[in-house]
Amino acid sequence: MATGIDQLVGMGLVGFSLMLFTYYTIWVIVLPFVDSRHVLHSYFLPREYAVILPAVAGLLLVLLVGTFIAVVMWKNRKPTKKTD
Repeated sequence: MATGIDQLVGMGLVGFSLMLFTYYTIWVIVLPFVDSRHVLHSYFLPREYAVILPAVAGLLLVLLVGTFIAVVMWKNRKPTKKTD
């Protein structure tokens, strides 16, 4: 059973993910239809980052997953027997 701290951390991660999803959705879907001089644009990064940031995050994810798999495979390898 999950403790109170586990539930709090889980709720925090869900809340953070929801905020990030909402920010990105407004940034990518809504903002192109809003006038560029509107004050709403001051709360968001330039549009180029809407492609660059997810690409970098995806590359980091692939790198970390690949490193994890390599470490697990390295630790679980069986030693080979030497025959003289």
